[in-house]
Amino acid sequence: MIGGVLAVVIIGLAVFVLVPGESAPAKAGAGKDAVEDTSAVPSQPSAAQVAGEFLRAFSTQQYSVAAQLTDDPAGSESVLTAVNSALRPEVVLATMNVLPEDTDTQPKASFKLSWQLAGGQTWNYPSEFGLVRSGPRWVVHWVPTLVHPRLVPGTQLALIGAAGQANAVLDRDGAPVMTWQGPTARATDPKLAPMLIGALSRTATPQDAAGLSRIALVDAAGKEIENLFGTVTKPAEPLRTTVSVKVQNAAQAAVDSVSAPAYLVAIQPSTGGILAVAQNGTAGTAPKALNGLYPPGSTFKVATAAALLGSGKATVNTVVPCPGTKMVGTRTIRNADFDLGDVPLHVAFAKSCNTTFAALAAELPLDALPKAAAQFGLAADFEVPGLTTETGRIDAASGTAQQAENSIGQGTVQASPFGLALMAATVAKGSAVTPELFTTVKTTVKTGYKAPSAAVIGDLRAMMREVVTAGRGEALRGYGAVHGKTGTAQFGDGSQAHGWFAGYRGDVAFAVLVENAGAAAPAVSVTGKFLGAI
Repeated sequence: MIGGVLAVVIIGLAVFVLVPGESAPAKAGAGKDAVEDTSAVPSQPSAAQVAGEFLRAFSTQQYSVAAQLTDDPAGSESVLTAVNSALRPEVVLATMNVLPEDTDTQPKASFKLSWQLAGGQTWNYPSEFGLVRSGPRWVVHWVPTLVHPRLVPGTQLALIGAAGQANAVLDRDGAPVMTWQGPTARATDPKLAPMLIGALSRTATPQDAAGLSRIALVDAAGKEIENLFGTVTKPAEPLRTTVSVKVQNAAQAAVDSVSAPAYLVAIQPSTGGILAVAQNGTAGTAPKALNGLYPPGSTFKVATAAALLGSGKATVNTVVPCPGTKMVGTRTIRNADFDLGDVPLHVAFAKSCNTTFAALAAELPLDALPKAAAQFGLAADFEVPGLTTETGRIDAASGTAQQAENSIGQGTVQASPFGLALMAATVAKGSAVTPELFTTVKTTVKTGYKAPSAAVIGDLRAMMREVVTAGRGEALRGYGAVHGKTGTAQFGDGSQAHGWFAGYRGDVAFAVLVENAGAAAPAVSVTGKFLGAI
């Protein structure tokens, strides 16, 4: 808009009209025959003056003033105001080219109209209008074509953004996640996926670099009739993310249900699509769900079981001892206050028998557990556009005692919620999974992996299902065909422990961590709230 408004003043000059037969008007007090002249009347502005005042009012965007100079004040003000609101000009210039003459039967004024728009664009074109008598004065004859030759009743001018696309990012189901506000993508819900929104924003295709717009003639319903100014460009397609708004909201509500720091990552095994990444306010703003490393506790028994089954040292039905405590090397391994005696390996897995797995793992080579973990992506390295992820860190044990601790997810073993979600997705799919955040912008696999054999995967699926039907995850029995593994991971001096649950249901794999939960139960509870909402 123009900062200053030109002050336009129309001065009516008093003009004395000579009476026929007299050479000059009589002066007051000129004698007894002096007669007062009553024929003097003020002149009206000429057609040229009225045209000039109209264009000055138009240029200064004083549309109510301009309207009063027409033969349709209400109609003209309505159209002029609507056009100004639609085009949002920074400057309007209406420059007279041809002045109307009072002596013309139908005086006409021609002028150049210049709209200076945002982004440095200027729209120039010629136009004209006629003037008619309204009583003693000239007025502009109002028709919408005065504003633009193509503007007629029932049509409007519309400013259309260069990108022509309001949505910047859509979720996997087509729901808007981010919309364009100028050249910047903004989240439709500021609470949605704060761990991912930065990556989505940085990866979305920017609006036209010049920020240019165009002007079109549209009908009363807003449908475009004709492009009048600017270049019609193909709208930029919204970026498609693998995230599901429904799943993300369910994940967020689930972690928000506990006061301790909590994290949840969900991945679609069939595609690798990241469905949700959530952590509650207590967990802070660092993306620990994606790259925070923690001892995984008994969730790591998925990898340990794969190492045992793959080595041929045991099958799911091999009967193994599960004492309450077991000395392995120099370490004393304990269960969570239970002693099962001799049970099949699948039962020891479902009940999470530490002593069984520590004793069996002690018979494996010291690099067996890192190799097994790598088969689930826990040594993989991915460049997911916009994200920094880390799956885990599992080194070969230094000796038998450390091997025993590592086998139950303690010792030097570390994994992230993202890594354990990938592990669960690998079991569900039966092959390596590449995590993706977008459907068109692909992840780069820097270090890949190969899943265990189909036979081992089949055994793991059965054992993970038993965890829910008859093991430590029985609280999830009412949530469908859930497969998973609980985990209680001690840290520090051993008096505190994190709670885990990693698993899958159908085509949704996930991992839940509740810090300093003391046991797996809080993580199982969060899992139930999540599954119940999707």
